[in-house]
Amino acid sequence: MVTVFIDGEAGTTGLGIRQRLEKHPAVQMLEIDPALRKDIDARRALLHEADIAFLCLPDTAARESAALANGGAVRILDASTAHRTAPGWAYGFAELSKRHRAAIAAGNRVAVPGCHASGMIALAYPLLSAGLLPKDADLCFTSVTGYSGGGKAMIAQYEAEDRPIGFDSPRQYGLAQEHKHLPEVKAQCGLSKEPAFLPIVADFPRGMAVTLALHQSQFARPISLQTLWETIAAHYEGSPLMRVRPLGAEAEEDGFLAANALAGRDGMEISITGNAQRLLLHARFDNLGKGASGAALQCMNIMLGLDEATGLAP
Repeated sequence: MVTVFIDGEAGTTGLGIRQRLEKHPAVQMLEIDPALRKDIDARRALLHEADIAFLCLPDTAARESAALANGGAVRILDASTAHRTAPGWAYGFAELSKRHRAAIAAGNRVAVPGCHASGMIALAYPLLSAGLLPKDADLCFTSVTGYSGGGKAMIAQYEAEDRPIGFDSPRQYGLAQEHKHLPEVKAQCGLSKEPAFLPIVADFPRGMAVTLALHQSQFARPISLQTLWETIAAHYEGSPLMRVRPLGAEAEEDGFLAANALAGRDGMEISITGNAQRLLLHARFDNLGKGASGAALQCMNIMLGLDEATGLAP
């Protein structure tokens, strides 16, 4: 039995991890007195007692907790932005490559990917690693997400009876192109520059759809939709949490792609649409599943040598 401590379990990601761990067959939870959640000595003691610790905290607090754990044997999974590009931290997206999976399995410090970043990297990484796109490609992503991605404060805003009328419509943000997920996308994909990114929050609680739009001229060589599909499908073949839909699968939804289709699930599905000149790649998943808590638990399973889907809902 593995002992696990969640530092910051009161937030949306922490609660999601706890809910999954309560059903996990190999885990014993370590509890902190709610009155001591911010007490440094109490947190340090549990970080040194646990086999695995999840950090579900703001960046500054996550760095503090990582420092408090130094000198102990605990293996840390950080769900914040703090360590996603930090030296010595494995990046927790096992399906990207054998190298990523091995680093997670052996790692004592693992950074769980950001929600938007998970979709962006899932779409771009296979094309870049196959040489279909150059490292200096001008990439542009859009992402539609449910409001739970903004945490408890945004959830309260959207669910308030007297909320502003603007909350009734999709709202674009990140307009200054300084979104916190961009550095990890650049680093993990090996891009020479950060992509353009337009995130959109809409009036539904959970789910996310990320799209990468590409012109034929952006590819290193001419490519068909079929070849694009085959490249993505081969990259994720055999993964229990990644599904590449057949070409034309959007017809099942009358030509639409609903961003909340995988709400409550821990997997991700990829669709390829478009035509010979303008090709579209789409990643759909739950922003609190494969985009947060589910991804964290998947990483823990890999670190412990368990079936990576244990306790998850693919």
